[in-house]
Amino acid sequence: MANLSMFPNISADNDENSPMSVESLCMACEEKGTTKILMTKIPYFHEVVIMSFECQHCGNRNNEINSAGPVQSQGIRIEIKVAKGDLNRQIIKTESAMVKLPELDFEIPAFTQKGELSTIEGVLERAISSLEQSQPLRKAVDPEQAEKVGQFIEKLKTYRKGDVPFTFVLDDISGNSFVENPHAPDNDAAMTVTKYDRTEDQNRALGFIASDDAPEESAPEEFNFNEEVLEFPTDCPHCKCPTTTNMKAVDIPFFKQVILMATNCSNCGKRSNEVKSGAGIEDQGKRIELKITDPTDLSRDVLKSDTCTVRIPELEFELESGTLGGRFTTLEGLLINVKEDLEGQNPFGSGDTPTLQEDTKKLQKFISKLMEVIEGKIMNIHLILDDPAGNSYLQNVYAPEDDPNMKIVHYERNQEQNEDLGISEEMIAEEKARREKAEQN
Repeated sequence: MANLSMFPNISADNDENSPMSVESLCMACEEKGTTKILMTKIPYFHEVVIMSFECQHCGNRNNEINSAGPVQSQGIRIEIKVAKGDLNRQIIKTESAMVKLPELDFEIPAFTQKGELSTIEGVLERAISSLEQSQPLRKAVDPEQAEKVGQFIEKLKTYRKGDVPFTFVLDDISGNSFVENPHAPDNDAAMTVTKYDRTEDQNRALGFIASDDAPEESAPEEFNFNEEVLEFPTDCPHCKCPTTTNMKAVDIPFFKQVILMATNCSNCGKRSNEVKSGAGIEDQGKRIELKITDPTDLSRDVLKSDTCTVRIPELEFELESGTLGGRFTTLEGLLINVKEDLEGQNPFGSGDTPTLQEDTKKLQKFISKLMEVIEGKIMNIHLILDDPAGNSYLQNVYAPEDDPNMKIVHYERNQEQNEDLGISEEMIAEEKARREKAEQN
């Protein structure tokens, strides 16, 4: 049966990927040019609409890409320390994305350009062309300003050639921009990815209007937070339709109280859950190491806070803190989340060209091994949870006795970890003094 999807998977061998051609006015020479439109789905990413224009009369060309998928629940900020070999990294830059070059104090604001599928070098080339286009007018009106802009253009050209290392920042409030990680599944030492909650102004820029007029509901006098499931209206992070999020406090045996939040959208069927610690940051960090010796270990409950890193030494894999957010699931569920996140964060993780095949061989090999672990085919490997906040947990199936295959180490945080958690030296000193006073009493 033919695939009738409006957005078929991108493939060189798929006839459904043939673009649609329409006549368009060339904005350079005002003759008739041709725009090709392709609606497709980038593997492990989402649906996009790619448009490419070419004028046969003057040679003018341009292309743009628009996301056909939903706005993500969080914005994304990607920062790269660019060396010469990084200039050909592929980029998806939506129109809501902002580009910064901190060393030059240069910024391309959001909503000033159309979305594009390009490379870091291509983004720089487009900025250079845009600045050079207006130079003749600047020279006629303000020669001094034109001279400064000319010097700036030369600096951009040295960046484009790779002669000077620099920082490239892509900040997209819609969360739909992407920069290729050629080292996947390993972490990219040159790239830092941060997801963040949007401000009210950013939501307004995307067309989401926050309501400030919702009436406040007072809790009943006999309300017991620990025994109630709270419900509050929200929007589905995938399709943006109105739905409901449930929230409940849960006491985990031999651990502590946590807050579970779950959303199940009746419109698109997507489910999501998140967990938050019901207590504050612990006095010490916690490192949990489990040796997986039997497939039944994969059914152990695990609580991974958003400050926890996950490592599998035998697979040379490390999941940075903040990735996946807080999760309360099973060990199998956590590994599946890791697999899905790797695939989702690498939309160029498959393709037909030799270059793509070579670049993604390591990622595909890792995912294949990870699937063998999930299926219980690979055993005697170690899973390490390292949480400086001390708010992560892995089920001890022998509780209250010690687990022979699990080792838990509590440790003192270093200054950098305290700073990442927002803990100052003054706060540490105050807490120490409070405890000493409590012991004396």
